[in-house]
Amino acid sequence: MKTVRKLIYKEVITSIALVALGFLSLFFFFDLVDELQSIGKSNGLPGEGNTYLLGHALLYVTLQLPNHLYELLPISVLIGTIFVMARLAQSSEFTILRTSGLGPWRALRLLLAMGGMFVVLSFAVGDYIAPVADRGAQLLKAKYQGRITIGQTGAWLKEKQTYSNSVVNVRALSSDNEMQGVRIFEFDNKGLVVSTTEAASAQFLEDDSWLLKQTQRTDFQIRPSLDSVNKAAESANVSISRAEEQRWPTDISAEMVSVALLKPDRMATYDLFNYVQHLKANGQTAQRYEIEFWKKVFYPLSCLVMVMLALPFAYLHFRSGSVTSYVFGGVMIGISFFLLNNVFGYIGNLQNWQPWLAAATPGLLYGAVSMGAFGWLVLRR
Repeated sequence: MKTVRKLIYKEVITSIALVALGFLSLFFFFDLVDELQSIGKSNGLPGEGNTYLLGHALLYVTLQLPNHLYELLPISVLIGTIFVMARLAQSSEFTILRTSGLGPWRALRLLLAMGGMFVVLSFAVGDYIAPVADRGAQLLKAKYQGRITIGQTGAWLKEKQTYSNSVVNVRALSSDNEMQGVRIFEFDNKGLVVSTTEAASAQFLEDDSWLLKQTQRTDFQIRPSLDSVNKAAESANVSISRAEEQRWPTDISAEMVSVALLKPDRMATYDLFNYVQHLKANGQTAQRYEIEFWKKVFYPLSCLVMVMLALPFAYLHFRSGSVTSYVFGGVMIGISFFLLNNVFGYIGNLQNWQPWLAAATPGLLYGAVSMGAFGWLVLRR
């Protein structure tokens, strides 16, 4: 059995590696062509070191490859495994393996064990390598082309504290991980504005706080009154203070700001989980980020579904000498899975589905199809 395992694993892993390399080369070319229009542009600061050059574009595109690998790994596993299984069936090698004792369930366990290795690889790339590389790519582009921001107002975050609630607006994130255009609105337990703070920039400190720079703080002190709220507002005292630096204690971490400014599907699972808990604790909608969290959990498991879909191709009887049509069918199945995975994420967000259900449905559907094909084509025939 070791000889059979070594034969199949060597062929399948080599085929998957070649397919993944082909896909990555294609995406590298497309990304580089897309970046050519940005070469020669600068961030507006004087000096040659602030111009976006071809070397920076190549580095940026290279840093995007881990995220492409994470997205394309299940499709590569499917296409590579289908190619090897179909080729073994075409050359009658798989028939010889079957007569040597390789039954359907043993073959399935063999492929599932190999799929488990790609599950671990997919999780490692998507949770550790891709987030770091993507963050480096965004900071590189921000250094030479401007700041990282979304929309015209930036990111909005909310935090509940012991005696007040805070709403924070971060307009942009610079290349050195410094926040720019920070505004903080503090409310009391009755929902009345207590103070507003504006800072030109802010840095993350290690003691769960921010260091605000060039701040202007406006405090609203409302005198106690038995009259209506309007009268109380009329008797409010407004005081304005300015400071070069000011420390603001908060539990909003750098990862939370990154999630708000960057795409959530590019973040690590643990960071997404913390951000979802932060949103729930502050009474904010977390549906979109919960779906992305569960997609990060279930997506690596799709490698197991892909090898299950590929196994029935080993039991097909070829009348012609080409396996091209079957490989093309594998490409179509992989693309449809990728599209369905994204579509169910949007539908689940719009229809307010359970986040885990919206994320797991594509894998469950394709898993049911693969088991149906395995039962009909392999076991019954």
